[in-house]
Amino acid sequence: MTATADAEAAANELTPLADYIGNVLRRLRALPPLDLDLTQAYGNVLAEDVVAPHAFPAFDQAAVDGYAARWEDLTTGRPGGSGRGVRLNVVGDLGASSWRPVRLTPGSCFSVAAGAPLPLGADVVVPVEWTDQGMAAVEIFQVPKRGYGVRRAGEELPVGTLLAPAGTYVSPALVAVLAATGIGHVAVRACPRVVVVATGDELVDVGRGSQPGQVVDANSHALTAAAAEVGALAYRIGICDDDPEGLRGLLEDQTLRADLILTTGGTGTGPGDMVRRILSRREGNRAGPVTFTDVALYPGATLGFGTVGAEEVPVVCLPGDPGAALIGFEVLARPVIQLLAGAEPFRPSVRAHLLETITSPAGLREFRPAHVAERRGGGYTVQPLRGGPFTLSGLAEANGLLVLGERVTTAAAGSTVDVLLLDRRR
Repeated sequence: MTATADAEAAANELTPLADYIGNVLRRLRALPPLDLDLTQAYGNVLAEDVVAPHAFPAFDQAAVDGYAARWEDLTTGRPGGSGRGVRLNVVGDLGASSWRPVRLTPGSCFSVAAGAPLPLGADVVVPVEWTDQGMAAVEIFQVPKRGYGVRRAGEELPVGTLLAPAGTYVSPALVAVLAATGIGHVAVRACPRVVVVATGDELVDVGRGSQPGQVVDANSHALTAAAAEVGALAYRIGICDDDPEGLRGLLEDQTLRADLILTTGGTGTGPGDMVRRILSRREGNRAGPVTFTDVALYPGATLGFGTVGAEEVPVVCLPGDPGAALIGFEVLARPVIQLLAGAEPFRPSVRAHLLETITSPAGLREFRPAHVAERRGGGYTVQPLRGGPFTLSGLAEANGLLVLGERVTTAAAGSTVDVLLLDRRR
């Protein structure tokens, strides 16, 4: 049997990535809804549809600073006898805080500020710059169209309008819409509380370089940042040595404040892989709380998922290699966090033209750091970044992840491939 055939045979024993992720997500439910003050709702996801209880605008109002008038007074006759333009009497001033109803009479107008309620009978607002800006009387040099400068009650959002469906991310603009229609509280999904733990006797904290026998803990810092980027309340616990009792106690303690626990390291079958050994251990006739699965994923083939503690808090176990851990976060942990938050689990993707020929392992779904760009005239191009999926520098530069399926061993330049779009804030 050739080396290629051996690789394909081994890959056939792996769980397809799509099947694995689907099985994990089906075991989870979104967190219970919370009723939050509008100012606290930003960044959360709506738990139910939101309908406008009041119209916006709430009343007829001026859209610009100027003079509220009757359009027929501007187009029929010349009150005041001016030969230069239309002349109207200014009978009052209205600001945004004006509340008494007033009515126009023929040949008159009101000076109004943007946002002021319109006088009854007004159907146009003449901008200040189209007039001589008179105070007792005003001369109008340019006549606008009927309805110019006027915002009618409910013209943008009538009562009963669906403002946002359940699952919508609460953005600053949506906060403005909700407030403008009279909403002060909304039901949202809680932001998941995510605890991140790095395991391994070899780990040391940041602020120094790695040396033989010691590896700087990059993973817990990176995964905490990744969880926060998704919108989770992320807590870095730090480093846990390969001590069975210490690991059990730490995880048990964290279940009291976590909606999800992420571990990194120890998912293999080597002598020092304590996470897998402890969390997959059978107790009597019961299987361990976490199942470790060899997935058709490159990089990082082994992933763990299950629950821990009396509260059955979900736990995701990621590999120890930093590149594999970050890819594992993207394909598994991120969808779990999004589902708990009631949001769409998966990133958006595009089809893009590949700029160079690349190879990929047989039988594995590869996620490779890449730079994706829009083409003039439409469509996208994608450039794989140096070093392949394991390189941290490539992941740091990437704005997308090029996805090569299990059956792809070579992707030729010019072919069309799938690319996940990373929503990095740059």
